This record gives sequence, C-alpha cells and structure tokens, in this order.
Amino acid sequence: MNISVVKIILNIYIEQRESNFVIRSNIYANTIKYYLDPNQIIEPREYMNDIISDYSKEINSRIMVINKQGIVKGDSNKEQIGKKFNNEEVRKSLKGEVASRAYNSPTYKHVLYVATPVKLHDEVIGSILIFASINDIYDAVYYINQKLTIFSILSIIIISIVNFIFTGYVFKPLQIFNQAILKISEGDLNQKIKIETNDEFRKLADTFNMMTEKLDEEDKQKKDFVAYVSHELKTPLSSIKLLSESLIHENEININIYREFLHDISSEVDRLNNIVEDLLTSMELDISKIKINFEYVNISTLIEKTVLKLKPLADKKNIKIDVYVIRKEMNIMIDPDRIQQAVINIVSNAIKYTEKDGSIKVMLYEKNGNTIIEIKDNGIGIPKENLPYIFDRFYRVDKARARVTGGSGLGLSIAKQIISLHRGTIEVESQLGKGTRFSIIIPSIEK
Repeated sequence: MNISVVKIILNIYIEQRESNFVIRSNIYANTIKYYLDPNQIIEPREYMNDIISDYSKEINSRIMVINKQGIVKGDSNKEQIGKKFNNEEVRKSLKGEVASRAYNSPTYKHVLYVATPVKLHDEVIGSILIFASINDIYDAVYYINQKLTIFSILSIIIISIVNFIFTGYVFKPLQIFNQAILKISEGDLNQKIKIETNDEFRKLADTFNMMTEKLDEEDKQKKDFVAYVSHELKTPLSSIKLLSESLIHENEININIYREFLHDISSEVDRLNNIVEDLLTSMELDISKIKINFEYVNISTLIEKTVLKLKPLADKKNIKIDVYVIRKEMNIMIDPDRIQQAVINIVSNAIKYTEKDGSIKVMLYEKNGNTIIEIKDNGIGIPKENLPYIFDRFYRVDKARARVTGGSGLGLSIAKQIISLHRGTIEVESQLGKGTRFSIIIPSIEK
C-alpha cells in the first residue's frame, strides 16, 4: 500500500512541475519566435541567448531553442549551439505537440524534459526545450515514504509486543491496546487509551497516547496539504485556462484587451510559481535538505537593503516604512540569504495587513547577547485566539482577505524554520485593530 501511495504523490509532484514548465515555455516561445523566423532577420541574434539565459535563471533549469531542422539556435549553457539535437520530445514538438517525459540520468539522476512547439502564424518554426533536475521531488517523496514505513514498523512492533507479553492478568489492558491499534490500522488516529493502574501499562498507555497524538497531527497536516494543493493550485490554473480559451475563441480582440489578458495570465503564473516554490522550500526545511551557509555579515546593511526592496510594495498603499539601526556596523554570523528571506516574509505580511496610509517600523538592536530585528506595524492586528497558530503551515487568520492579498500561507512558517536553524526564536505581540509586533531574536556571534 505504501508503494501505491508514494507513486501517486510522486506523480502529483511531477505533474505540477510539468504544468508549470509548460505554462512558462509557452510564454517564452511567444518571446523568441521572431528569432527563429527564417524570413526575418533580427540582429544581433546573440540577444536570444541572453534572453533564454535569463529565463533559465528564473526557473533554475536549462533551456534550449531548436529550429525546424533540429539545429540548436540557443542554449542557456552555450554547449550545444549549432549542433543537431533531435530527441523524441523535440521531434513531437516540431510536429505541433507538447511533449514531456521524466528520465533517469547517470549524471543528474532524475531529469524532466518538456518540449513545446514555437509557432508563428499557426506554423511550427521550432521548439523550446526545458530540462531540469527533479531530484528535490524524489527527495521529498523519499521522506514521505520513510514516514509511512516508520508508521508501519511502529504498528507491527506494538502488535508484536502486545502478543509477546500476553498473559491472563494483563488480558484486559492488552485488549484495550489491541482495539486501539486495530482502529489506528483502519485509519482512525484519534485514539486515546485510559488505564487506571499505576504500573507499566499506565506508562505504556501514556506513551501510546503521545504517539497517536503525533500521528494524528501529522495526518491532519497531510490532509491540510492535499486540500491546500488541490485548491490553491487549481485556482490559478483555472484562471489561466479561462483567459487563454477566451483569447483562442475570439476572432478579433483589441490589442489592449489582448495585453491585459496576457498580463493576467502572467500574474497567475507568478502566483502559481510562488506557491510551488514556497511548498518546496517548506518541505526542504522540514527534512533539513537546505544548507545554511553561515558567514560574518553586517546585518545593519542587510536589513536596510532588504527593506528597500519592499518599499515599492509599500508605496502602492502609501505605507511609510522606517528603519532604525543601533549602529551601522553589526557583524554577526548568519546566512544572509535566509535571514533576508525570513525578514521579507514578515515585512510583506505587515504590508498586506496594514491599511492604506499606515506605517511600519523596522528596528535593529542588541539585547542580552542577542541581535533583535523588530517589525512593528499599525495594521489590523491578530485576534488573541489565533496567535498560537500563526506559524503553522497553511494557517491563515483571515482566509477571505488572504485570497485577495495572495500568498501561500507558508511565509511565517518558513520564517520560523529559518530562524530556528540559526538557533533563534520569533516572538509576536498583537492587538486587534492596533497592530502587530514581531521580534526576531538571533544569538549574536560577533566577529
């Protein structure tokens, strides 16, 4: 059964990645199609290679552009330009089909190929090929498989122990255990064992209850994950399909409307990509696959630059962001990219949930051997009953508002995981209608 479940999960992950690449490659094809037009000369042609190199960095994948004769005209790695490249996916795409396949490669282990036709005036003039490592997907699925295997082994061990120590005087406690285990094996993880005695069975019951609570929590997280993925990914995909079909079926469309629709499609693609990236980042953090690169960094400069990146987002709502640092030189050992990601997640949340003409203060100071980054806003605040759950994955205080403002529901969870990897903590205080204050506390290891 574990194998079947793992295969289903693996296929879902790969199909999601494939769908994302197909959407991206169609957008890229629309950009580079004129460089493949044999009847039109666009100079200099090397610009195409610069364009696909930028696209390659966006999706962390290799991209090749192939003309109708199977000759590589552009390669983000610049290795195959001018050479013949004619694999099965490319041949299909040159016939007007979208083709994809996952391969096992001796060099890259697991690779996904996606080939999309490049059309000009409804005629196929070439192909755009994306191929990327999907080792991260296999690592995540391997982790899930381990969890399922451990659960199965634990169930077998518990049943074996119960059978081994079975005697007359323990019949009733063992019968209770047996009934609970059978219900767990049927999928009912919300089981609690109550034994009134003060012997080893009581201790075993307490341990068993702790185990079922943990299993029940993980099961709920998996169900939340499935529900989240099915809803959040379906929404932008449905929007993209609706918008693209509108463009396909309309014979005459005003160019401004056409551009507006393409802009909406691009926004939905970005939203879809952000959701997938947040999911993979959260999973990688959860299974400790992300490497933390510690180095001595001037955190004062890092915080000022990070807030500066978010200023255009705040300006759209006329929100004032002020940065206060205790001193200009504060060199501590951190991973600058990850700390920046955590701060961006929290400040972005503050901008989303602060009304127009509001204010946000970002303060950096030292206290009790710790470096503290404080983010304070005068936004809508968080209800007291919701505070214990805001760092849970997929948790949203205001689900209706979250749908409008966007986001994956993973930002605060990822921020907390990053700070934990720095042996730090995040504290939060909030008053409904008055605002929220997040305090990122990192142990100061100064140079």
